[in-house]
Amino acid sequence: MKTLPGRTDHVVVVGAGLAGLSTTLHLLGAGRAVTVVERDPTPGGRAGRLDLDGYRIDTGPTVLTMPELVEDALAAVGESLSDRLDLLPVEPAYRARFADGGTLDVHADADAMEAEVRRFAGGAEAAGYRRLRTWLTELYRVERDQFIGGNFDSPTDVLGPSLAKLAALGGFGRLGPAIGRFLRDERLQRVFSFQSLYAGVPPRRALAAYAVIAYMDTIAGVTFPRGGMRALPDAMAGAAATAGATFRYDTAVAWLERIGSRVTAVRTTGGERIPCDAVVLTPDLPVAYRLLGKAPRRPRPVRWSPSAVVLHAGTNRTWSELGHHTIFFGDAWDRTFDEITSTGRLMSDPSLLVTQPTLSDPSLAPADRHLNFVLAPAPNLETGPIDWPRVGPAYRDELLRTLEARGLTGFEASIETSRLVTPQDWADQGLAAGTPFSAAHTLAQTGPFRPRNLVDGVDNVVLAGCGTTPGVGVPPVLISGKLAASRVAGTPLRTRSARARTSVVS
Repeated sequence: MKTLPGRTDHVVVVGAGLAGLSTTLHLLGAGRAVTVVERDPTPGGRAGRLDLDGYRIDTGPTVLTMPELVEDALAAVGESLSDRLDLLPVEPAYRARFADGGTLDVHADADAMEAEVRRFAGGAEAAGYRRLRTWLTELYRVERDQFIGGNFDSPTDVLGPSLAKLAALGGFGRLGPAIGRFLRDERLQRVFSFQSLYAGVPPRRALAAYAVIAYMDTIAGVTFPRGGMRALPDAMAGAAATAGATFRYDTAVAWLERIGSRVTAVRTTGGERIPCDAVVLTPDLPVAYRLLGKAPRRPRPVRWSPSAVVLHAGTNRTWSELGHHTIFFGDAWDRTFDEITSTGRLMSDPSLLVTQPTLSDPSLAPADRHLNFVLAPAPNLETGPIDWPRVGPAYRDELLRTLEARGLTGFEASIETSRLVTPQDWADQGLAAGTPFSAAHTLAQTGPFRPRNLVDGVDNVVLAGCGTTPGVGVPPVLISGKLAASRVAGTPLRTRSARARTSVVS
């Protein structure tokens, strides 16, 4: 593993999102002094927050899996997750509602999920689920350390026994057909393959290796921090500050001062000069490359993931149809993926994620009120250059009609306050192509072919975040921070917390 040459005593981390906070904690544990520079007034980055009329809204990720990665980062500075966070189990992990009226609750517990599949689709599918669970768990075991948790210096770094095992498991086939080997019911296939959209690729085109995302939420389980997802960056930043990190909030970076191939200081828009021995950049890739003054050459331009339209709605009622996370699947499937990834159109028969976090933590809304997060996948601004200031209000109305038609009767009338977020809003925040999901996980942007966390020609800068290794999602972003810290500290960092739960296959 290549590491940064020269002194790395004082590191400036640009960005207090989850990647930057993970980097900071691991660097502190490795004995480095760390200054974190964050343009916003609070930590979190894409795990943002909005306080609106008494509703405490999370504007970024809503699903938290693999909390042992948070435990590992906190353990680097001698703290434990239980001291900083109160994690609530989300049960069921998801509720799936289908166009034919069927409903399936997704449980992490093997026996409970087998029983639910048997009720939903019969004994043959329940047996297939058991085989799928075994395959997903083995897939995760093979990928965990080398493919997800390792730094890459060259494509040859993946060669070895793990690559052969991954190939033997069918990891280089396509996700949709791979799930179909175990489950014949098309509705069940959706439940265990829709996660590939997080990686920016439709299930029929995604590598089967990305089934590990389904492992993370359908087997390892889903949790939710009391106080909302914002409690996660607050906890990590608090632990880092206690351990000695310096935080500069409301501070944007203007440029990097360089002498030769080394950055010697970070210059802020306020005119401050922060000397440093090394820098970790966590903003979106185009912003990081702009600060560096260069972008790496690639055979093809970066392909960006689809985006999303999000409606935050505070309502004066709830619905028995909803769980903490509810997926409303439309009748169409492949066609809707083509629309948002290829033709640049809005989904003609949308599948929607509705999260109601107040089912787990009522304190996120005023008394007897409920907070709803409605996510509709949408084309990014390169694939579909939609005039969102004009289209957005009409699409909001369309989403509300869709929800009402799928069982949430009276949803629109119950809304007391709301906020719509479109791809244009993501672009205005500096996110490439107006997507919060960064570079898609195509074959050419996976593993050693993903944009590297080292930049040629700059000796003491490392990248972290969802655009680089290993990729998109809360667990990969936390891992990216640890990988960046390893590049700075000079050795792979020891995992201090317990290994991921892989005994749940029984």
